[in-house]
Amino acid sequence: MTDTAWQAVEALAPKRLSELFAAEPDRLEALTLDVAGIHFDWSKTHLDAAGLQAFAQLADAAGLAARRDALFAGEPVNVTEGRAAEHAAQRGEGHPESVAQARGFHARMRALIDAIEADALGPIRHVLHIGIGGSALGPDLLMDALGRDSDRYDVAIVSNVDGVALEEAIEDFDPDATLLVIASKTFTTTETMLNAESAIGWMTESGVADPYGKVIALTANPEQAIEWGVDETRVLPFSESVGGRYSLWSSIGFPAAIGLGWDVFEELLEGAAEMDRHFRLAEPLRNAPVLAAFADLYYSQVRKAETRATFAYDERLRLLPAYLQQLEMESNGKRVTAEGQPVTRPTAPITWGGVGTDAQHAVFQLLHQGTHLVPVEFVAAIEPGDALSEAHHRQLLLNALAQGAALMAGRDNEDQARAYPGDRPSSTLLLDRVDARTLGALIAFYEHRTFVSAALLGINPFDQFGVELGKEMAKAADKGGQAFDASTTDLLRRAGLAD
Repeated sequence: MTDTAWQAVEALAPKRLSELFAAEPDRLEALTLDVAGIHFDWSKTHLDAAGLQAFAQLADAAGLAARRDALFAGEPVNVTEGRAAEHAAQRGEGHPESVAQARGFHARMRALIDAIEADALGPIRHVLHIGIGGSALGPDLLMDALGRDSDRYDVAIVSNVDGVALEEAIEDFDPDATLLVIASKTFTTTETMLNAESAIGWMTESGVADPYGKVIALTANPEQAIEWGVDETRVLPFSESVGGRYSLWSSIGFPAAIGLGWDVFEELLEGAAEMDRHFRLAEPLRNAPVLAAFADLYYSQVRKAETRATFAYDERLRLLPAYLQQLEMESNGKRVTAEGQPVTRPTAPITWGGVGTDAQHAVFQLLHQGTHLVPVEFVAAIEPGDALSEAHHRQLLLNALAQGAALMAGRDNEDQARAYPGDRPSSTLLLDRVDARTLGALIAFYEHRTFVSAALLGINPFDQFGVELGKEMAKAADKGGQAFDASTTDLLRRAGLAD
């Protein structure tokens, strides 16, 4: 039945965007939504009434509603690892027992933050958060977006095992006043633990009497953290059913909770919960994550676009494209179905992007006149984040909205070097403001959008075995137990890593 529904999608007849606006007087109403402080506009995509119906039928055939219900019910939707995916429970939307557990873990985190603020670990001015992947990208996005004016603590987030990153982070930190936060689901991640050991070494060499007394562990494996040397009272657990790239709502969000304040962290959770409720209850054709996934799949499956670009026209959201790269490509970059059968169609597009207006002077040439079809997403906020002349934000928004119009309209010119073909798709997410509640809703929207695409493709978005092979080979090579091809063997020798 799914094959028949896919055939109907693939048979959609392409029309120019200008034709769609002329033929559908209610197009704006059908393809725009307002949810949780965000205005969504997909009217400049090639979705039309027939396409929406075809995708709605595909969603029915793929059992999207049942898969969504299973997600929120805490059923084992991560079939390859046999566990649930309960990030929504961290926001209060999920199986009652999982919601209660999450609230208990949050209460534990708040109590520890209260103790730190009361100088229970001595005077703390700096927070050094060490993690990688989802244990760093989410907290980094939150702090960069919301923490620019915070005077609570200096928060540095280190993920790269390159020692330059760690040295740069601690350059202006007082080791006696530094809280070391180690974020690792397993508490065995090679890069994270090496950085953590070096941070402990820095504190020890600087004369800190009890460096382990200033360590907080964020993990789903508390026993390993305790064995490493973290006191049980300073271990903040989270559930094994919370995946790394979906974990910023759990204790992994500690740097935001302490760096921004607990009230801000709660607002973040509530904004995400509002999007959870919308996704769970709204009908498919008035459901933001569902409509977004329909547009994504139209371009990857029907028009064979291999990439999708997101441009944040707000400096505070400059890390959003990097965050989405992991969320979308690690979730849906799969080659087999949830049943282990080969996938017969494209899965995740390559996610990339940048910051407006910088990107206009770098990559937009290709978007307007290049030979690649690239669906573009613009993310902007109505309320400015600066106190300068309103001309700054006015120009920022004018550029964001005009770029979408220009991509669609194009322009004829007898000189073909100056001609724009137009009919290039874009969508726009216009936030009321960049605050914790709206950012929470935005991130949850992207999570659910990724889930919908996976459900319609029949893949599991909650495992990530593809990241393991290279890491395993690096570990084996470090021990001298890995045979490589001639090229890699030569490179290892030239780098001084082998005889």
